[in-house]
Amino acid sequence: MRLLLLGCTGFVGKELVPQLIQSSHQLTLVSRRLPRGYDAERSDGRLTWLQLDPAQAASWHDSSLQGALSEADGVVNLAGEPIAEQRWTPAHLKVLENSRLETTRLLVEAIAVLKTPPQVLVNASAIGFYGTSREACFQESSAAGSDFLASLCERWEAAAAAVPTGTRLVTVRIGIVIAAGGGALGKMLPVFRAGFGGPIGSGQQWMSWIHRNDLCALIQRGLEDSAWTGVVNGVAPQPVSMNEFARELGRSLGRPSLLPVPGPVLQVLLGDGAKVVLEGQQVQSERLDSLGFSFRYPDLSSALAAATS
Repeated sequence: MRLLLLGCTGFVGKELVPQLIQSSHQLTLVSRRLPRGYDAERSDGRLTWLQLDPAQAASWHDSSLQGALSEADGVVNLAGEPIAEQRWTPAHLKVLENSRLETTRLLVEAIAVLKTPPQVLVNASAIGFYGTSREACFQESSAAGSDFLASLCERWEAAAAAVPTGTRLVTVRIGIVIAAGGGALGKMLPVFRAGFGGPIGSGQQWMSWIHRNDLCALIQRGLEDSAWTGVVNGVAPQPVSMNEFARELGRSLGRPSLLPVPGPVLQVLLGDGAKVVLEGQQVQSERLDSLGFSFRYPDLSSALAAATS
């Protein structure tokens, strides 16, 4: 397939892009970053890198981007600024919104004017769609929550849902992504390896997670398998509490995991953004079994062993 990829030069894209190249897909990467890596693939035409900001309307008037979209068989849109890496000031909330909503809106508008639209759009969302709860268990059919993240995800998904009916839409509500070198685990590993690790906040909050390798496989299946359509929760089958996560991470590293990080400390650092870590949701998928998807890392111990080895 000829694929157009937005937001795929970060933590998830680091594994997704090589996987898609390995599967002989031809890629066009759209990123605000300077072209970096993939020298052989860029030189032989297997990968094209367009340094553009897809959240800016002017980018969609670029002839290279217009050409890549018109020739694309499929599109992956993972664009969005990280949610829990700084305080939620009014300015930062606008960045969180624009990076998702404007990118998706402009992409869908560009698709709508094509004579031959892409066959498939795999668009990211997040399990923040469901809001937070210590008791409830959420599945794809569950209703949206009522907090800021739920509203953002709901609007994000609505923007993608405006794609023309000729384009199959797969919306992946992504959980906490586990892999070395980034994401939540990347921040926790140095602390745990130094022997100062422990649960964050009460420890009772749910963590619905997925290993990056499984998430990339899921995205690829969404691109390639015409049976995949609609919303899919990108989470492993076994969500855990923060206490369990910290205990399992300490065990995998052979380090103690007894020193909790008090919630107020995180709130000082991140403000409202701390809610992502201090609260949580138990999310499972009622669809992945019937779609024939099998996890390489279905349990936390195998996922952490792979990520920390």
